[in-house]
Amino acid sequence: MASTRIFDQQHYDLLNRSRGDVVSRLLAEVKQPLELRTAVDVGCGLGHFSGLLQSLGFEVTGVDGRKENVEEAQRRFPPVAFKHFDAQDASLRSLGQFDLTFCFGLLYHLENPLLTIRHLRAMTGKLLLVEGVIFPGEEPIMALVDEGATEDQGLNHFAFYPTEACLIKMLYRAGFPHVYGFAAQPDHPEYRSTKNSRRIRTVLAASAGDLSSTLLKRVIEPSTEIVPWDPTSGVRKSRPLQRLRRLVRETLPRQAKTGKA
Repeated sequence: MASTRIFDQQHYDLLNRSRGDVVSRLLAEVKQPLELRTAVDVGCGLGHFSGLLQSLGFEVTGVDGRKENVEEAQRRFPPVAFKHFDAQDASLRSLGQFDLTFCFGLLYHLENPLLTIRHLRAMTGKLLLVEGVIFPGEEPIMALVDEGATEDQGLNHFAFYPTEACLIKMLYRAGFPHVYGFAAQPDHPEYRSTKNSRRIRTVLAASAGDLSSTLLKRVIEPSTEIVPWDPTSGVRKSRPLQRLRRLVRETLPRQAKTGKA
């Protein structure tokens, strides 16, 4: 009997169901037109999505950076071939090219996400699906974040978390000519914004050829107006308003002391 692991918790069960629903709907629409037969699941964890892809008729290879995950995934899903690779290592490319490259819940746990996306591009014959936590903000930037020392975090427990704009830009710059968002994100709170919380996850697709799907919407490559080597770039333009506010803050205490209005 398979052991209980952190990925078996109810939180991951609910998250995986919502993600799996979106994946299944998209693949039901594009698998046959694109003639998708082979798939690689990079960052497979205990093999949940590898098993899902296998059940959808794919010939699947699962990959994970933790050997214990690979061993447990192989016990749970014997028909799938599981391999032990660090996704940031160029040796990952030795697995060859696949019709579908699948990478959920991994990129934001890495020290070198752009390098990994370049590896994924080299392995993708037709379609790449990626998902993960995104850093807040509109600029195409990343933040170096300390993670907890648990088995569902990065190998070294710190990683670069990209904004959604940054993730989209990395997909374009890695060589994908077409990048898409999902018209409807997974039905889970982490993919929704409310008045008291922000959306913290996204799902994206990238492809070698143009895709036609009611479930996808094309996204353009983001850019930034900030020029890092220009000391005036990115400085707020409302300096007169800032000076007025500072003057008010400095004047009001003096008026209170003198009694002058």
